[in-house]
Amino acid sequence: MPIYEYTCDDCGHRFEKLVRSADPAAPACPSCQSAKTHKQLSGFVSRSGNSVGGGSSAAPAPSSSRFT
Repeated sequence: MPIYEYTCDDCGHRFEKLVRSADPAAPACPSCQSAKTHKQLSGFVSRSGNSVGGGSSAAPAPSSSRFT
């Protein structure tokens, strides 16, 4: 079940709620109990187990052949 962010139209309270996909109705505001809430567009973070931090690229390897 995904966690959605909601905002109350009456009091402006922002809250998160774990909601089943089959539930069509938006949840009531936990602050004022208003039924006038709407889902917020929010971002997400994805992380893989083999990611490299820092965001920098590696420098090219030095040439192994030498001119003498």
